[in-house]
Amino acid sequence: MSEDIQTGRQPRGHLVLRTLAMPRDTNPSGDIFGGWILAQMDVAGGLMAAEVAQGRTVTVSVDKMVFQKPVRVGDTICVHAELLHVGNSSMDIKLEVWARQIIGAFEAERQLVTEGLFRYVAVDAQGKPRRVPDNPLYFSQRRA
Repeated sequence: MSEDIQTGRQPRGHLVLRTLAMPRDTNPSGDIFGGWILAQMDVAGGLMAAEVAQGRTVTVSVDKMVFQKPVRVGDTICVHAELLHVGNSSMDIKLEVWARQIIGAFEAERQLVTEGLFRYVAVDAQGKPRRVPDNPLYFSQRRA
């Protein structure tokens, strides 16, 4: 697995999403918008939350976002998700975004771009909170 060459840190959790940063996602300086990165994180976290909850979930909060490095056009970003906590209806998922250049100047090592804590709530068809069902794929010791 690739690691950040400056810190020796490796991605934590499951690789949930991988995508390419495109020119349409840039700010006037040519860097990828932080909002685009945040949206990719929410998509990835939502995928994991829906799988854990075995149904519909909604994002209720984002906490502790720290952007450490810019993402440039042509970078491939990988979003890793780690389930930290499951309550009655909520789930806390730590998301990390790692990037590396693949188009142009290939880089073998990924660098940590940002990370954050996202909270999702399982909801029913009417949008009301519902209990997260037991899910043996994820609940070895995560259930509160």
